[in-house]
Order: sequence, then structure tokens, then C-alpha cells
Amino acid sequence: MAGRRPGRGLGISALVVGLLGLALGIGGFFYGRAAYGVSSVGGDSMRPSYGQGDRVVWERVDGSEVRRGDVVVFTPPESYGVDAPLMKRVVGVGGDRVRCCTLVGGRERVTVNGKPVEEPYVYGGDADGTHTPYDVKVPQGRLFLLGDYRANSQDSRFHLDEQGGTVSADAVRGRVTDDRTGPALLGTALLLGGVLVFVGAGLGIGFLAVRRRKAPPAPPVPPMPWPARPMGG
Repeated sequence: MAGRRPGRGLGISALVVGLLGLALGIGGFFYGRAAYGVSSVGGDSMRPSYGQGDRVVWERVDGSEVRRGDVVVFTPPESYGVDAPLMKRVVGVGGDRVRCCTLVGGRERVTVNGKPVEEPYVYGGDADGTHTPYDVKVPQGRLFLLGDYRANSQDSRFHLDEQGGTVSADAVRGRVTDDRTGPALLGTALLLGGVLVFVGAGLGIGFLAVRRRKAPPAPPVPPMPWPARPMGG
């Protein structure tokens, strides 16, 4: 069509694909930072579930959303003497009564509200670890936390004089998840966004090349003949 700029469709495609890639990549990056965190386990207190050096993914949730059995990453109180997030398992939530230990079938068991808790995750099947009894009524808005390696964990049992050793639910930063679906989808979105940006850049280079290409010279236009004048008689 006369007057159409060369490579116009290529330029539009480059712009659309590039912007889509940027939106996907940047959006996925910021959503991922807001929804998930990644940490390395710094000790053995959560063995055998998580060993030292393991990298864990945790989803950012409010402390009021966690339940018994969840593994949480939290900011410890000053009494812990640790200036870094810790990872422990939730054994009791607000209103629970947590006791240790009750002998059931020849094994010592932690009880919550009078019922023995099944804890297949504890190291060596030892639910006690320190042979120090405790009986705690968990205040509302707080959590009773224990490590899975009960003989090698600094947790609620060692701070019983401070609200029964419980930790404020507000200190929770996230809940550890073994479900990699969400992080995998985010990773795919970031990868796809990067690919689209590169494709858009390639289309943009092609557009510039087309625009710079010289148009073929137009055929010469023959001169118009002078109009004949009538001759006088």
C-alpha cells in the first residue's frame, strides 16, 4: 500500500513482545519476593527433617495462619541470644495445653490438650530429649515451638519463665513448604519473561535493519511534451 512505512508490523511486534516479557519478568520477580523466602538451615535442631546446609523454601504467611505440625521461620526473642531467623516446629497454638512427657506404649510422648501427639519426624523417636518436664498453657496469639532433634534444640523448653517459653505469632516470617509448585511456576514466568525480552530485542533489530535499508530507486519519469501551438495562417 502506498505510504506504508517499511517494517512497521515488525516494529509493533518488537514493542509488544518486549513489553510483555518485561511485565512478566518484573511482575514475577516482585511477586516471588513478596510470596516466598529462601533460607539455609544453620544447625541440626531440625534433623532428620532438615539438616545443616539444606536450602528450604518458605511461604510468607501471617502467624495466625500456622497450625500444629507446621515448620515455621521466625525472629527469635532477645532471650535466645541469636541475631538470625530460626526454624522450629509448631507444637501448640493459642489455647493449647502442652505437656511432656507421658509414657505411652513404652515411649515418652508429648501431649496436647491431654492427647499424645504422633511425631514421626522427631530424631531417633525421642520426643523428650532433655528429660525436663513442662506443662504450658499457650496464651492466645502465641506459639509453643520445638525442634525435631529434641536433644539438640534451643526452643520453647528453655525459656519457660517467659510466657511459658512461647513465641509471639507476630514473630513468624513464614511457613516452610515442600511443595515446589508455586516457586516452579514463578521460575517459569521469569524464564519466559527473559526469553520474550530477547525475542523482542531481536525483532527490534530486524525492524531497524528494514528501516535503514535503501528503497529501490524509482524509474525515471519521462518529460511531458510541450503542448503544440496552432500556427497562424
